[in-house]
Amino acid sequence: MTDPTIDNSDPSDATGLGFETSDYAEIIVVRHGETAWNVDGRIQGHLDVELNEVGRRQAAAVADRLSKETSISAVYSSDLKRAFETAHIIESYCGVPKVVQDPDLRERHLGDLQGSVLHEAAELKPNAYEACISSRTDQEIPVSSFSSLKSGTKF
Repeated sequence: MTDPTIDNSDPSDATGLGFETSDYAEIIVVRHGETAWNVDGRIQGHLDVELNEVGRRQAAAVADRLSKETSISAVYSSDLKRAFETAHIIESYCGVPKVVQDPDLRERHLGDLQGSVLHEAAELKPNAYEACISSRTDQEIPVSSFSSLKSGTKF
């Protein structure tokens, strides 16, 4: 006799879970491709750093893989160049009409750490570094001046 409390259905079969595949949305999260700052270990945060050639190839590889999915119906991105370019490459491979840009999708603003090389941050900006590595989810990272909050800075 089988135990009715055990679900023996195929986990890849959404119909075995009591709903049709069209009754839910699948969300695929993709990180942006590599930038020169990633290679250098430099902290980006809200600073607008472009993809490098490796990052463009990474985005194309992900886009190629995603183009084989059943149907990508929308692509969302932050407004930062590295994320938007990654999303645009995915959009072009998957036939999505337009990337939806949303500044609220940016990664965390990293205050005084932005632009710093990670391994130097503890020494150069100890308060900001300690705030960044804190396990507290409400921890703000110190910002020493208003100019460091500008998000339109080009690099």
